[in-house]
Amino acid sequence: MATHVVLSSGAKMPLVGLGTWKSPPGKVTEAVKVAIDLGYRHIDCAHVYQNENEVGLAIQEKLREQAVKREDLFIVSKLWSTYHEKNLVKGACQKTLSDLKLDYLDLYLIHWPIGFKPGSDFFPLDGKGNVIPGDTDFVDTWAAMEELVDEGLVKAIGVSNFNHLQIEKILNKPGLKHKPVVNQIECHPYLTQEKLIQYCHSKGIVVTAYSPLGSPDRPWAKAEDPSLLEDPRIKAIADKYHKTTAQVLIRFPMQRNLVVIPKSVTPQRIAENFQVFDFELSIEDMTTLLSYNRNWRVCALVSCASHKNYPFNEEF
Repeated sequence: MATHVVLSSGAKMPLVGLGTWKSPPGKVTEAVKVAIDLGYRHIDCAHVYQNENEVGLAIQEKLREQAVKREDLFIVSKLWSTYHEKNLVKGACQKTLSDLKLDYLDLYLIHWPIGFKPGSDFFPLDGKGNVIPGDTDFVDTWAAMEELVDEGLVKAIGVSNFNHLQIEKILNKPGLKHKPVVNQIECHPYLTQEKLIQYCHSKGIVVTAYSPLGSPDRPWAKAEDPSLLEDPRIKAIADKYHKTTAQVLIRFPMQRNLVVIPKSVTPQRIAENFQVFDFELSIEDMTTLLSYNRNWRVCALVSCASHKNYPFNEEF
């Protein structure tokens, strides 16, 4: 079983990474250290998660004790929506690098296609509680992202939560210097994303699946929401392979040639989530899991649904 996928830039990206969204600052340092000790080499970060400094402490410690070399790690971060103005992109990247205590990122993504008014609020709101949009087109933001590659601050650039028309806009940008190498999107059996994945793969863009377990710890969860981890149909598949439901949910995207970034701060689960290279789901089970699609999103960012670049009004 392959452990990496090769990006259009030629770099190798580990198929399984550690997610850090919602990982509390007090726990994430230990989680990243445990993950690196267990063999994880890909860590997925973002400025908006407000824990990059603590992630950086773990990386720095593992590098210092020579448990791992920098070139063997694959560190991803994301440009938040309040930094889309061209003159803000480099500073945002440098802040992330300084927090992570690194001199380059392996991959830097535009976190969302929707830009917000710059300022210290991650979600700047007007008097009615609506997010205040910025006025920068993400194609212009992309030009500033390209400069980060040219200056050596990042090895590659990509996008997250972009629909296919938005990716197309970047690919058709006059004078495009660096293609997006990745689109990181929510993906799991309740949101299988077949059309968007097919589109990305046709363009040589690798897809990373976030919230592969359905983000059960999301702050806005409701009791009546569907639960992947408690779905008896998925549990039955897992039992067949003597694996956990979580392991099946992580293996599922891997067999679709997706990168996957399960999040945990529990050492036992961090280990379990990485024990996914020693079994293979049958074609029948893969088809069954795909059939559970219900277009259910954990991360719909509904507060931004009226934004002109809101990505989820398109079919894909």
